[in-house]
Amino acid sequence: MTGSETSPTFRLAYVPGVTPAKWVRIWNERLPDVPLTLVQVPAADAPATLRDGAADAGILRLPVDRAFFSAIPLYTETTVVVVPKDHLLTAAEEVTVADLAEEVVFHPLDDVLGWEQPPGEPAFERPATTEDAVELVAAGVGVLVVPQSLARLYHRRDLTYRPVADAPQSGVALTWPEEATTDLVEDFIGIVRGRTVNSTRGRTRPQDGERSKDGQGQEKNARRKPATARGGRTVTGQKSGARNPKGTKSAKGGAKGAKGGGRQGGSRRRS
Repeated sequence: MTGSETSPTFRLAYVPGVTPAKWVRIWNERLPDVPLTLVQVPAADAPATLRDGAADAGILRLPVDRAFFSAIPLYTETTVVVVPKDHLLTAAEEVTVADLAEEVVFHPLDDVLGWEQPPGEPAFERPATTEDAVELVAAGVGVLVVPQSLARLYHRRDLTYRPVADAPQSGVALTWPEEATTDLVEDFIGIVRGRTVNSTRGRTRPQDGERSKDGQGQEKNARRKPATARGGRTVTGQKSGARNPKGTKSAKGGAKGAKGGGRQGGSRRRS
């Protein structure tokens, strides 16, 4: 290696609530000489991170601009409402959007759900972040509707959550610039799809595709059947592909929220 050469690296962006631990582990096992660098970015900034070349690929929330990006949907999250543990809504195992009609529902500026019209009564002011909104829920002045992974990420011992059956959902996808589908991107695609090391669907491995002395190209293991796509588990217990994580199912979703303004109120508590 000359002084002008640098070792290859793979930079993977990911948004809050997504924890790509299993995929990173498999990468390190298969490509120990190619470091994988994780780049955590806010959901709203993730597309720009990929456009600017600050990451090679990312695990982002849908939708994304399909005119510029390629995307492989991984899973769709269950949407939940975060409430104090003594709130009236905790009496049910599952609630609906209509059940939130009399609640002050926080709609943070970094909301990732595609509401046409946010439910409930709007707060007097929109919290800047989901984390700020969780603190307000803990103060007993309203409730918050988010993907389940964000409810877990910002978990507090005095709060709980319930699924909202008919709320919009947030889809998660492996995303990368279509014109920048590099060999390393192909390697990571194979990992999230559950391909084996010797799968012929992915990029040819260094030991594969070697030409014989007579010039005939013969790939080792070319007759092997490709592995069934299975996806990967995140450190929060999420899986991609055919087997979905608890609290997720295969569907697309997610979009920017709309602005809102209104009153500041209190949560309904059980007597």
